[in-house]
Amino acid sequence: PCRAPGRLAENRAIQHLMPYQDQSSATPDLQKQCGVWMDSLAFENRLSRHTVESYGRDLRQFLVFLSDHFARPPALSDIAKIELSDLRAFLAWRRRDGTQSRSLNRTVSGLRNFARFLERHDMPVSPAFSLLSPPRQARSLPRPVAQNEALAMIELALDRAADAWVGQRDAALLCLLYGCGLRISEALALDAQNLPPAITDTSTGTGTGTSTGTLRILGKGNKERQVPLLAVVRQTLDDYMQAAPFSFAPSDPVFRGKRGGRLSARQAQLLVADLRRALNLADTVTPHALRHSFATHLLAAGGDLRTIQELLGHSQLSSTQVYTQVDAQSLKAVYDKVHPRARG
Repeated sequence: PCRAPGRLAENRAIQHLMPYQDQSSATPDLQKQCGVWMDSLAFENRLSRHTVESYGRDLRQFLVFLSDHFARPPALSDIAKIELSDLRAFLAWRRRDGTQSRSLNRTVSGLRNFARFLERHDMPVSPAFSLLSPPRQARSLPRPVAQNEALAMIELALDRAADAWVGQRDAALLCLLYGCGLRISEALALDAQNLPPAITDTSTGTGTGTSTGTLRILGKGNKERQVPLLAVVRQTLDDYMQAAPFSFAPSDPVFRGKRGGRLSARQAQLLVADLRRALNLADTVTPHALRHSFATHLLAAGGDLRTIQELLGHSQLSSTQVYTQVDAQSLKAVYDKVHPRARG
């Protein structure tokens, strides 16, 4: 199959995480098929780098478990002999290490995908993979960040950075997550060419940053969507990009570290963790919680559920409907707090 140009760099970055690189975890024939499978995830299925890496880590842990379980590195022929009890023992092993149900569900999904891949290539596979049930997962409601807390984080990011441009970068990232509802991976994947052009001030010849325009976002499953860019968010982006000590060619990343490379998700997570500690906010305040806030606050302001679904890039409306439960809970909390009957 043709390989998407935008995925070539991602594949090179993924290579060092391939599970078959660990020579002790499996025999060469199984290592080879693990590599071919992961290559197909990246190029044929066009899964995101994050998903491919996660599936790779899960598979590597499975091979490590089998090495200990069988007292030898597993071979490709062993995949046909695995029993349901072996797979359940693997999940129990992961659970003892503190792995949560959500991650275990992803692990089951990845192992099933790998088994189907082998079957499609006429390799014998145990029926246990299709019989394995994922652990039950209690559906928790999103926990959005309050509006005043989100604004306080943005203001603190501007105030406390040692380098002014870094504070402006952090504030722009937080504004983008809260103002456009992006996933952190989507925000950090933005290149300068993805931003709409700013309106030019004819009196100064410079960008005013007041252009609304739209962002072209490549989300999960390589699905593209258009997200409106609020003027206030655009202004924070322009302020940061003008203050940053870098030029921004069309293919350059928008959010960059001090050395000019693309800012990582881990750096963004540490930034938010640092801000929430300084403001004494809950541990649930994360970059993704700002996306929850975007959806919840839009819904509370009368936003249409279908429109919010499109803005978030959800494939199923049911994924968006969970925010109606969050909004109902907040309304009930207000009712219990202020209604005379509730207080009486």
